[in-house]
Amino acid sequence: MSEVFSGGCLCGAVRYECQASPLFSTHCQCSDCRKTSATGHSSKLAVPRSAVKISGELKFYESQGESGNVVRRGFCPRCGCSIYAESSGFPEMGFISASSLDDPSIFQPSMVIFAASAPSWDYTDPQLPKFDKMPQM
Repeated sequence: MSEVFSGGCLCGAVRYECQASPLFSTHCQCSDCRKTSATGHSSKLAVPRSAVKISGELKFYESQGESGNVVRRGFCPRCGCSIYAESSGFPEMGFISASSLDDPSIFQPSMVIFAASAPSWDYTDPQLPKFDKMPQM
């Protein structure tokens, strides 16, 4: 995929456009991603930060992830939707929440990360490679 894709939050106050194909797409089962998604995992598209243009205000929350990296998660301050994240471990990448895509079919997961933290009830495709932690990129 080399087309522009876009998305936004529930209330429409935050919109984004990405001018690059995803570098990879993943389901993350770390405890922080589970909590911010309110389910068993979050689904993210990794993209070059420079390719993402965000309009509207995001409120960021920073925490230290299981990897030891600082993760900044951006939410709409009005409706609370998770939109975008950054990690100190991947300074050139941004992570777009798949649930915020205008066309959800763009998301094609390539792996499951932090599978060691998965709750027993969360289902992910058994054909996807699973990594207990974050694999070396």
